[in-house]
Amino acid sequence: MNLSEEELKRYSRQMMMDGWGEETQRKLKGATVFVAGAGGLGSPVAIFLAVAGIGTIRICDFDNPDWSNLNRQILHDHTRLGLNKALSAKKTLAALNPDVEVVAFTDRIDEGNVDDLVGRADIILDCMDNFPTRYVLNECAIRKGIPLVYGSIWGMEGRLSFIHVPHTPCMRCLFPEPPPSEVFPVLGTTPGVIGSLQALEAIKYLSGQGQNLKGRLMMWDGARVEFKSFKAHRDPQCETCRTM
Repeated sequence: MNLSEEELKRYSRQMMMDGWGEETQRKLKGATVFVAGAGGLGSPVAIFLAVAGIGTIRICDFDNPDWSNLNRQILHDHTRLGLNKALSAKKTLAALNPDVEVVAFTDRIDEGNVDDLVGRADIILDCMDNFPTRYVLNECAIRKGIPLVYGSIWGMEGRLSFIHVPHTPCMRCLFPEPPPSEVFPVLGTTPGVIGSLQALEAIKYLSGQGQNLKGRLMMWDGARVEFKSFKAHRDPQCETCRTM
């Protein structure tokens, strides 16, 4: 897959990195990602994947932005209120990098449609705010044999993990039971940090550069500016891993 003259200029600074060059950039151009959610996490994830040159971004969100979203959901602004978030995301990403194909889905992700929505994506970016949908994405990733990059946020705290069964524990191993569903506080910089790291994990995997956060759960404490990483263990009784 060839790079245009404009693409060579656009990605010139990242192609300067050791081991990158045009060959690695062509890998990104040939890659497809599925971004589940175009909100606080999905915004930096999608933006940094687009400007890095990921060839196809499939992004899904059934909701519309409102005023309370605008402190963190930087794919959208006050002129997009009432417009579906995935469609708004497509407008923003197309303006940032017209060489990237953005496919927008306005569906609510569930067990019946997840496989079709993900399609032939090489990796899933979990940018959701509820665990029932996270579990659906987790099972889809296992069926398709592709990785899932998990991210979550609360206030000035965040969590991150690179999940790729059978090489790592699955989502259900890490979180056997979903936490209560509730409206939670969040400072806009927190999804900026965690979403950027999610995008980095995906880019590393797709490019073959660096090492992914496999078998570990990373915790970010923004109030103290501290990262902590914990080893994650596969649960031999996990109902998802045992049955799939």
